[in-house]
Amino acid sequence: MERLIERLAIARTALATMNDLLGTPVRSKVERDAAIQRFEYTFEATWKAAQLYLREVEGLEVGSPKRAARAGLQVGLFDEAQARQLLAMVDDRNLTVHTYNEQLAEEINGRLPGHALLLQRWLDQMAARLPESNK
Repeated sequence: MERLIERLAIARTALATMNDLLGTPVRSKVERDAAIQRFEYTFEATWKAAQLYLREVEGLEVGSPKRAARAGLQVGLFDEAQARQLLAMVDDRNLTVHTYNEQLAEEINGRLPGHALLLQRWLDQMAARLPESNK
């Protein structure tokens, strides 16, 4: 459980860095790309925390972000609309990691505030379900 608490803290720290950039207007492509990079590592930290949470708390093994999203729906971390949004976020993350396209970067950058809110919810839901002795 200690490793899970550590992973949740790492993901929260990553999300804070992402939110730092989202709170200011984008003035350059470099700032936009930095925000996308922060989204990528925040997503990675969050889904890895979710993978460990699902194993240790819910008894489920998942090997991919999409499976983690589906399992999160199954155990009630999300409703169906949020799960669909999370699956779309996984697609955005995959696109930013594997391709670069200027128009796509602009589109994904526009979705980052919503992604940040959903990542926050994911982290909050997992933390709320930890056994009381581990909070």
